Amino acid sequence: MKKSIKLFTILFLITAFVSCITKAEKKFAQIRNYVPVDKKLFDEIKAMDKVFFDAYNDCDLEKQASIYSDDIEFFHDKGGLMTSKKELIEGTKQNICDKVTRELIDGTIEVYPIKNYGAVQIGFHKFYNNQEPDAESIPSKFIIMWHNENGHWKISKVISLH
Repeated sequence: MKKSIKLFTILFLITAFVSCITKAEKKFAQIRNYVPVDKKLFDEIKAMDKVFFDAYNDCDLEKQASIYSDDIEFFHDKGGLMTSKKELIEGTKQNICDKVTRELIDGTIEVYPIKNYGAVQIGFHKFYNNQEPDAESIPSKFIIMWHNENGHWKISKVISLH
């Protein structure tokens, strides 16, 4: 009798353990297989990403400035916080134009709606140093807060991690 209780307990614990693993695997599969909750919003933000970074790669500072919110907050893990739109554009002019290009890594963008505000975009991209064409480009993570101001998308916050 004691052996059967022990055996039953062991079988129960194994079943419970396997069930927990299966549930965890399903949750992780959802994370790995991102599906936008709002496809239209996803497409809009992906298009805005392209518009902004085409301007970035082409050094179209006016276009970039028109997309940055006037109260931009740009957090860079190595450079710190920048809150001046003018200084951000000037820094781009001095340090990025004709020196660096950005490439979005396909399939890495996630977009989530932010009620009564806009959206958050999370993804990975690479930057290439045009001065050193053979230098390795390592993917880095970014987060962009997009504010919808009367139907116009503006970048209000950026977190850039390298």
